[in-house]
Amino acid sequence: MSKLTALALSIAVLGGVWAFIALGPLGAGDGTVEALVWVGFIAWGCYFHTGGDNAALQKTIVGMIYGAVLAGVALALVGANPLGLPGAAGPAVYIAVTVFFLVIVAGQSLLSVVPANVYGYAVTAGYALQTTGAGSVTAPDLTNPVLLVSLSVVLGALFGMASGKLAGMLGK
Repeated sequence: MSKLTALALSIAVLGGVWAFIALGPLGAGDGTVEALVWVGFIAWGCYFHTGGDNAALQKTIVGMIYGAVLAGVALALVGANPLGLPGAAGPAVYIAVTVFFLVIVAGQSLLSVVPANVYGYAVTAGYALQTTGAGSVTAPDLTNPVLLVSLSVVLGALFGMASGKLAGMLGK
């Protein structure tokens, strides 16, 4: 079997398993969300574009969670507006400051994949701003977009690693 066919098959099978788990056992059945399928797939892709190895797994998870945390900080600042900035000035300033810290850390090995950091920030902000059921970024449960995204990132990146290993076995 060609490497491409092996990878396509492994991602197809494990992608179906991931979707089932995220929507079934991790979906509480009461309308609450316990994992975000789409965030898991973004982490999965990030794992492969970061190199598809153990270092990529670490950088994907750490970078995307770091981005999620900074998005949570930005969301909290926008909500509280501690500087009392008027209108769109507040969100613009708080986002600018947190995005600066999103990128300036790229000199640190585990945070060196800026796209991973940005993906975590973007999916967290997007989920929090577009989902009516999203909870507070300070909630100690999975209604918290930062925690929900972080769980989904870890699981998605692990599925990425598993699909790479399965493809390696099938491609032999």
